[in-house]
Amino acid sequence: MPTMLTSGAAYTGARMEAWIEHLITLLALPKFGLSTVFVVSFISATLLPLGSEPIVFGLVKLNPELFWPAILIGTAGNTLGGAFTWAMGYEAHQIVDKYGHSASHVRALRWLERLGPKACLLSWLPIVGDPLCAVAGWLKFPFWPCVFYMGLGKFARYAIMTATLLSAFPGGFNW
Repeated sequence: MPTMLTSGAAYTGARMEAWIEHLITLLALPKFGLSTVFVVSFISATLLPLGSEPIVFGLVKLNPELFWPAILIGTAGNTLGGAFTWAMGYEAHQIVDKYGHSASHVRALRWLERLGPKACLLSWLPIVGDPLCAVAGWLKFPFWPCVFYMGLGKFARYAIMTATLLSAFPGGFNW
């Protein structure tokens, strides 16, 4: 006869397994594929460490006819996430102004100020791209030009990376 701890752990494990199965079903491709691409792309463009490229690649690998819709939805979600990050930086401007800046920080800010909204073209870069959107907002760069350059860079990244992965792994992954 199982002890109370064992049966409780089994019950919790069964509930967790059922929840995970439900989540996988909810996010299953292709039924929710494009919405999943949008949500993951949006979240990955915030300051949270998440990559959306595997989701885009996976959807396109399973459904090649969704190449352009996945690229466009990924671009839209990632660009809107970048715009959200820009807004966070814009709102944080007054808080950050209270603190002094190091010499390297001042140099980086001057470089960004020289580039203006065009700096957001680099928002696709890992590690520095998302904070770049926040800094653009903090520097009060014009919103729509920043969103335009974010979208341009992110679109190029998705199109190039997905096409490259599809040509590099035509038969899929054999893990």
